[in-house]
Amino acid sequence: MKISGARNHPLPETRRRVLLVPPASAEAAPPPADAATFLGLSETDLTPPVRQALQTLLAEVEDLRAEVARLKARLAEVEGLADRDALTPLLNRRAFMRELGRIRTFAERYGSPASLIYFDVDGLKQINDRFGHAAGDTALQTVSERLLANVRESDVVGRMGGDEFAVILAQADRFTAKAKAETLVAAIAETPVEFGDWSAPMRLSFGVAAISAELDPEGVVAEADAAMYAMKRARKA
Repeated sequence: MKISGARNHPLPETRRRVLLVPPASAEAAPPPADAATFLGLSETDLTPPVRQALQTLLAEVEDLRAEVARLKARLAEVEGLADRDALTPLLNRRAFMRELGRIRTFAERYGSPASLIYFDVDGLKQINDRFGHAAGDTALQTVSERLLANVRESDVVGRMGGDEFAVILAQADRFTAKAKAETLVAAIAETPVEFGDWSAPMRLSFGVAAISAELDPEGVVAEADAAMYAMKRARKA
């Protein structure tokens, strides 16, 4: 936005030429005292044309501020979309790992417990093969919604890829996290997922790992993932 050439001339020498102004007889409200002071204008300088020019300049500045605010809001919106999983309302893996690192740092600094639950949806491949990928997507979306509905606002839920999900529980040790994981599995299995004329119960395997300084974020995920696969193997045995 061009501000009527005001940038191109030293203000003290061109006060009465800073903007195109209406005739001197035009009425103009006095500008804010702080604006006149900031621009080095005295009472004798504040002729009607100068008053009008200053009001116009201030209006343009306010328009510019509003535009900057809109751009910042749009940038925040775009950044938020970049953190979201493409299919579900959850964080994607990149954003989830960032939050895991933040919570790990907090836990290390203040000695507060935190845990990670890693989930895998059992039988998703069979749903995809039998009913199609749209049915599989519905199953994943349903799992996501039920996870979100059964955790606290302070907890973090993410889709790690494919049929794998993870939940960060702040202020929760491994024992508490295991009990919460069992509650989440029961809540998801409680009602079958429906798609068209078919329905299927949703069963999840899970593993739990403590979030601590001993493991970096990838190490925490790997430990919980290994525990989850141990549960899957035990069910097949």
